[in-house]
Amino acid sequence: MMVSRCSVAWLCAALLLPGYLVAADCPFHNKIANVDMSQPSRSLAEYNVAAVQRLDLKAVKADLKALMTDSQAFWPADFGHYGGLMIRLAWHCAGSYRRWDGRGGCDGARQRFEPEQSWADNTNLDKARKLLVPIKQKYGDALSWGDLITLAGSMAIESMGGPYIGFCAGRIDDKDGTASEPLGPTASQRVIAPCIDGDGKCEEPLGQTTLGLIYVNPEGVMANPVPELSVAHIRSTFARMGMNDSETVALIGGGHAFGKTHGACPTGPGPSPKDSPKNPWPGTCGSGEMKGKGPNAFTAGFEGSWTTVPTEWSNQYFKNLIKFDWEKHKSPGNHWQWRPKHKPNSPDANKPLPDIMMLTSDVALTKDPVYLELVKTYAEDMDQLTHDFGHAWYKLMTRDVGPVTRCIGSDVSPVQEFQMPLPPPPAQQPCFAKVRADIVKALNTPSRAIAGDSVDGQPYYGALFSTLAWQCASTFRQTDYFGGCNGARIRFPPQSKWPANKGLDKVLQVLHPVKAEYATLTYADLIVLAGTVAVDQASGSVKDNGSDNGFSFCPGRADASDGKGTETLAPRNYSTIAIESRDNMVVQGLYAWEWVALAARPRSPVRQQLLGYSGSWTTNPSNLTNDYFKVLLGEDWQQCKSAKGLDEYKAIGKALYMIPADIALKQDKEFSAIAKEYAADNSKFVREFTAAWTKVMNADRFDGPAGNVCNSKPSATKVVGASSIGGSNVVI
Repeated sequence: MMVSRCSVAWLCAALLLPGYLVAADCPFHNKIANVDMSQPSRSLAEYNVAAVQRLDLKAVKADLKALMTDSQAFWPADFGHYGGLMIRLAWHCAGSYRRWDGRGGCDGARQRFEPEQSWADNTNLDKARKLLVPIKQKYGDALSWGDLITLAGSMAIESMGGPYIGFCAGRIDDKDGTASEPLGPTASQRVIAPCIDGDGKCEEPLGQTTLGLIYVNPEGVMANPVPELSVAHIRSTFARMGMNDSETVALIGGGHAFGKTHGACPTGPGPSPKDSPKNPWPGTCGSGEMKGKGPNAFTAGFEGSWTTVPTEWSNQYFKNLIKFDWEKHKSPGNHWQWRPKHKPNSPDANKPLPDIMMLTSDVALTKDPVYLELVKTYAEDMDQLTHDFGHAWYKLMTRDVGPVTRCIGSDVSPVQEFQMPLPPPPAQQPCFAKVRADIVKALNTPSRAIAGDSVDGQPYYGALFSTLAWQCASTFRQTDYFGGCNGARIRFPPQSKWPANKGLDKVLQVLHPVKAEYATLTYADLIVLAGTVAVDQASGSVKDNGSDNGFSFCPGRADASDGKGTETLAPRNYSTIAIESRDNMVVQGLYAWEWVALAARPRSPVRQQLLGYSGSWTTNPSNLTNDYFKVLLGEDWQQCKSAKGLDEYKAIGKALYMIPADIALKQDKEFSAIAKEYAADNSKFVREFTAAWTKVMNADRFDGPAGNVCNSKPSATKVVGASSIGGSNVVI
């Protein structure tokens, strides 16, 4: 007897109160309760681009360097220099970045708010920010907190003789810490990026192994001082923020060339900002004006400096690691750390040992063959260390800002590989009116590359073209500004090999004859234009109140030469489709109405079968109407498995199919309400789909930190016959 592969799913319902998910017990949802996942984007402060462009960066740098040696009574400078403190401030602001979803980093300066400000790793950094307040007040809106903090760290390094390769200004401050909630430890973090193996052993998607720390526990895995065990954690956590082995070792040793740790107080720093907002981390040792300060301070619980010259740039850290053996002992703050001892038969055996220390995570660099070779290289070659640390620091400070096209200021470094650089677009653009006409012809022209859908007995490629454009452009992440179709990296691995992109290389081949006709037509412009022409044709350019709501196209994209860097943009895995839908919406920077509208983009039955599904919700993908919502809401759906074993939903009594992401819209109270609006008003749907589609297609076309080259007034013509590089949308 054959067992049915479908079960009734429509009886399950998940309610979404404003800003909150409340799940019912059903096969589709896990439990989600009281977790705010409705934020479409960050809550940003106003940004005055003109003021930033006028900023006298040279004066700011001079003020920061003067601050470094101007010790203040409320928090005396170690060794008379605030360099180590400012490096820690900048590192811990930028170092929260994680590659998995692009969250974290110092863009937004959310270290000023919960949850980051109360992380154990940020103990007493409120004092560092207090030192910067006069400079922030002096320059006002021209200098964001994110720019100030990162520049302070860079100037600290330069003031002590270290490398400075440039500064990318353009960080926009957040108004609150909401965007850092998924970094933890919070309810939303437990839903979006749970720590499965237990705090202290957290894996990706989290960036750190221990919640409240930046990377690893420096005392050792689970505070166990075994350096060999820390190696894997170090390599993993630095990789999660996009750093390779040489960058990892250079950053650790270069950063630890400066400053000291504080752990002389055995009773800790006192309550955090979360517990004592008006007087955080007051200190528990000492008395009078020096309570909790200087020799009575507690930050991480370790005590000492890594070198004998903690206010000078040197490679002594690496030399010390090799020159001495290291033995563990407890700091006054009751944390394991390491002190030097002479190696057996050392010629210096009778000399006094230096007053330095190492952490378990430092000693671990000698317990891995790759790390050890890098330690030896940097111990012997100061120039190599200076080069590698300078570039790794710039990457650490800048990785979350996005492509170099978002940077402004007089000190912007030449474009770096991590910024996924692109060549300039062709100076002379093709006549896009002609390109458009050729694409329209290709919509119904048979191709040997891939069989199109069949509409009225004729081949139809429109749904495939729009899918190619969507898969190319929807990789954009507003969290770190990477992704999008500029570059057309979907042509190359790893992106071309993602299961979700199966067969799209064949779809691109359908467009090759069009590409061959125009020497200056880039693949990136072709992909976006083909998808846009397809949805425009499918929508019939619905008119509303006499105005044309046709789709627009902004030319001027360039083509990348490879797919390097796109591995970080791969589709993410979540515990449920409900969480996946909500979080993908947030990461892309979309509002709920945009997300729901875009779910109705044309869907090819041929492609659905290629992916392993039984079919689509429609047999006619050439129409972009609100029929999608009528079918979704009007049918009862059975949960099934396709012949290929994929989860899908079948309309009871009909050969119509939806995928789990579709049912998530129906089972989400907010999404469902929007879907009902669209089902009742086709004109509203097409109008809002058009706006959302254009937003996604153009999201990566940066013009500085807050601008977009496509946001100038659209051309009045229906079709552009343009010859020069775009900077505006043109109605197609």
